[in-house]
Amino acid sequence: MDAANSLKHCSPHSLYGKVMESQKGYTFLEHVADAYIAAYGKDLAEAFENAAVAMFDVMTDVEKVDPEVEDYVEVSGEDEYSLLYNWLEALLVKAEIEGMLYSKFKITELGKSNGGFRLKAKIWGEKFNPEKHLQKVGVKAVTYHQMEIAREKDGAVVKFILDI
Repeated sequence: MDAANSLKHCSPHSLYGKVMESQKGYTFLEHVADAYIAAYGKDLAEAFENAAVAMFDVMTDVEKVDPEVEDYVEVSGEDEYSLLYNWLEALLVKAEIEGMLYSKFKITELGKSNGGFRLKAKIWGEKFNPEKHLQKVGVKAVTYHQMEIAREKDGAVVKFILDI
């Protein structure tokens, strides 16, 4: 049984341990028409960082995106679900408007703020270059459909679907 099939039958609480075997911070789950992703980390911030890497890996080979340009992103949300949505959406919009691809993410702040939640992060990437960056599929939007956030003592897992 491959990793994606074994993950399909896992509870969010056992998912973190299973995906650690893949040595990536995320895995692609089965979905008919969209990209269904489980991203994990030692804490919620690392899971959010890996969610961002996974989103860009849907679009291109992130290993070929050099972290040449540093930028900054700040988003807020009423809860952790809207924070995850707003984080990924802000990255998607920034990439589209600025013609950038990103491959490295460091969340410097993630927590409650003024009755909601706030995330601040440094991001690194480079301008899209069609000769260097393979175009896989375009991501149209982030969705709330089947979004999950689970914490356990040894890590955190976020699941989300990208409309492609």
